[in-house]
Amino acid sequence: MQERLIGDVRVTRIEEIMGPGFPAKDFFPEFDAETFKSHEHWLAPTYYQPESGKLIASIHSWLVRTPHHTILIDACSGNHKPRPAMPRFDMLDTPYLDRLQAAGVAPEQVDFVMCTHLHVDHVGWNTRLQDGRWVPTFPNARYVMSRTDHDHWAAEAKRPETAAYQVNTYNDSVLPVVEAGKAEFVADGHQCDACLTVRPTPGHTPGHIRVDLASKDRRAVFSGDALHNPVQVPLWQWNSRFCEDPAQARRTRGELLAHCAETRALLMPAHFAPPHAAYIKAKGDAFELDWDRG
Repeated sequence: MQERLIGDVRVTRIEEIMGPGFPAKDFFPEFDAETFKSHEHWLAPTYYQPESGKLIASIHSWLVRTPHHTILIDACSGNHKPRPAMPRFDMLDTPYLDRLQAAGVAPEQVDFVMCTHLHVDHVGWNTRLQDGRWVPTFPNARYVMSRTDHDHWAAEAKRPETAAYQVNTYNDSVLPVVEAGKAEFVADGHQCDACLTVRPTPGHTPGHIRVDLASKDRRAVFSGDALHNPVQVPLWQWNSRFCEDPAQARRTRGELLAHCAETRALLMPAHFAPPHAAYIKAKGDAFELDWDRG
């Protein structure tokens, strides 16, 4: 289990699943085989599987323990959830909660669940199945999410043309916490702890947010899906196939990487494989990874 101390804050990575995901050529709309090949020497085998052509992705949460609160950033995919056409997330049965318990935290001890956005692999453990009903997994937590993102996906869930897995994601993993009165809709500058601040990072989804951590002289950024794979640091203009507003997602990614480089903030995305986090170095409008090995 990987743990970091950032100032007075303890950050633990809670893994759900990790392994090959989408083929690189299908995942990046801007994919260029020659450009990607020039990075393969450092991507393989940890971040890219050459024999299958697939990107290696980790699905994990960041457990953040401040002097005052216990916070979970992004809640992965969840168990027993029907995700038609998304086999990697369909009807999972993982020991995620056991891993959380092994880190020293029971569901009842979580004070806040912060959703960077409301995609299938970020909200699943918001709820669990109990007596045939989806109920909040973390009964004493406030579920923090962007008002913009919530309203977007609430509307999408009602449209007949929306993909079934997206409809199910909202209905079984978001709506139950809203109906339970546990959702807290936030905007830029919201703080759920003195050391954690919400900042908008739109593009991947309309209301995507990042969470900035500042403790003592240390900083980190929990960036959600502003970028998915480490290759999107040197190739920061490359979006994922799931970015709703490609031009905005590209601008957001560039601004995020520049911020991390300028402030020496540790970049902590939701899907990077080991060591899962990195510092960023800027050279003009180009960026490089400086891995944090813990």
